[in-house]
Amino acid sequence: MTEIQRPGALYQQVAAAIREAILSGEFEPGAPLPSEAQLIERYKVSRPTVRNAVAALRAEGLIDVRHGKGSFVRSDGQPSVTLDRRVNRTSNGQFVLPNGAVWEEAEEPTPYRSHTTKATGPLLELGEEEALLGCDRLLVDPASGTRAMHRTLIPFEVAEGIQALAEAPDSRPAAVYELLTKAGHKLSWSETVRARMPLPDERTALQLSDATPILHLSRVTHGTADRPLILEELRVGADRAELAYRITADKEPARRTRS
Repeated sequence: MTEIQRPGALYQQVAAAIREAILSGEFEPGAPLPSEAQLIERYKVSRPTVRNAVAALRAEGLIDVRHGKGSFVRSDGQPSVTLDRRVNRTSNGQFVLPNGAVWEEAEEPTPYRSHTTKATGPLLELGEEEALLGCDRLLVDPASGTRAMHRTLIPFEVAEGIQALAEAPDSRPAAVYELLTKAGHKLSWSETVRARMPLPDERTALQLSDATPILHLSRVTHGTADRPLILEELRVGADRAELAYRITADKEPARRTRS
């Protein structure tokens, strides 16, 4: 039995005691948390107090509640999926994404018409409300069950110049790269990554537990004269995936000399 003798709300005291047990290794990562009845007996408190304590630890991200199975100490193990973010090209000119074979489509792709926003406009060097062709995909890694949300946004002015792209905005990224190259663009890519808390629909689609952030990747494909051509967004649970990049040294621009 563990005595609760600290100041503060009773549920906070119980949460602190459970937290100490988790951090000390008494309750190991991935292991089930003792049942409500066991926690009630251990800390000599009421059921509502235990439930409030567990809810507080869920909000902290220390506990993962699995419906129908109970509460588990969140695992601190390695991510389930490593996403290699390189873009490769074969000898015959086809583009290959290293993780392309990993993902299966959990649903049919959803193409639609959209417009730029305060977030997407600057990435494409466009103002707000500029017309876009969009396509959303829900992907799943069959080996681990990890889910990812992929979005492609193509400005109308880019699609109008490439008929095959305008007719098939739901093409996979590698196929889009090939169409852009055939249209005469020499491609390069830039990518940013940020972590944030998911929106409700993202949490549901990605099947995330409470207090789990997502990794939000924004990849811009650039063409001739570094013109932004398309924007891709990838969202995946930060507890399930890690990102891998190959870095090469760019040639430093020559410094201008003063005359």
